[in-house]
Amino acid sequence: MFKKCIKVKPLIASLAAALLFSQTAFAATYTVKPGDSLYKIGLNYGTTYNQIMKLNNLYDTVIYPGQVLVVPGSDNTYTVQKGDSLYLIAMKYGTTVDALKSVNGLAGDMIYPGQVFVIPSSGTPSTSSSIRSDVSVNRGSVQRGVISYTNDDLDLLARLINAEAGGEPYQAKVAVGAVIVNRVKSGIFPNSIKGVIYQVDSNGYYQFTPVENGLINVPATPDSISAARDALNGVEPTNGALYYFDNSNTNQWLWSLPVALRVGNMVFSYAR
Repeated sequence: MFKKCIKVKPLIASLAAALLFSQTAFAATYTVKPGDSLYKIGLNYGTTYNQIMKLNNLYDTVIYPGQVLVVPGSDNTYTVQKGDSLYLIAMKYGTTVDALKSVNGLAGDMIYPGQVFVIPSSGTPSTSSSIRSDVSVNRGSVQRGVISYTNDDLDLLARLINAEAGGEPYQAKVAVGAVIVNRVKSGIFPNSIKGVIYQVDSNGYYQFTPVENGLINVPATPDSISAARDALNGVEPTNGALYYFDNSNTNQWLWSLPVALRVGNMVFSYAR
């Protein structure tokens, strides 16, 4: 982490299953009628046959009259767009990544354009500018409303996130990325991602331990890449933090800073 101060380190759907889903308010149920198909049911509920198969743990498309299926019901559905991530979608609908993964039967965080998700019924779309994805291209860099960056910048940020927060919750990963973005924008740190990450202080020390110990060179996981992209797209869980550190850190200067966010084993702080 930071130096100086910052040694910041088959279930085939049955009535019982249907009741379970109903209790969580994540989905409704549908009783198959003669002539039905998963494709037809999907059209009626604004989803796809693949999504219905996932919700009901079906291994093929064979269904029969009287069978009870879990369907999107009163919940919203959302079709994944290019540049989306589970975190961005969760923010848009006022829900959580874990809730999205649970209702959609996802084991990991990888998603793809065209994929249809059931959104928990409490979710309502947000128009917050923090999740906008307006894009313009300029000399190989991409501007998404926060800072310009190249593919190399994205990779470097993802590798730092991986090294600093690889075992932490996804929100902590995004928050690490947000701190780097905040530093770039601050006017008191270097004005580029590379400059911030490789900054050496007046005593000759790197600001971030992974740069010193070489962990910055370890390829990032898909999760860390997704977190880096979210941070660059403007997702900001810390509301302006410029520092982060492990909560086992004993540096008194770090603990004297105003705390912005605690996630997992990490603390994110504002400057004084």
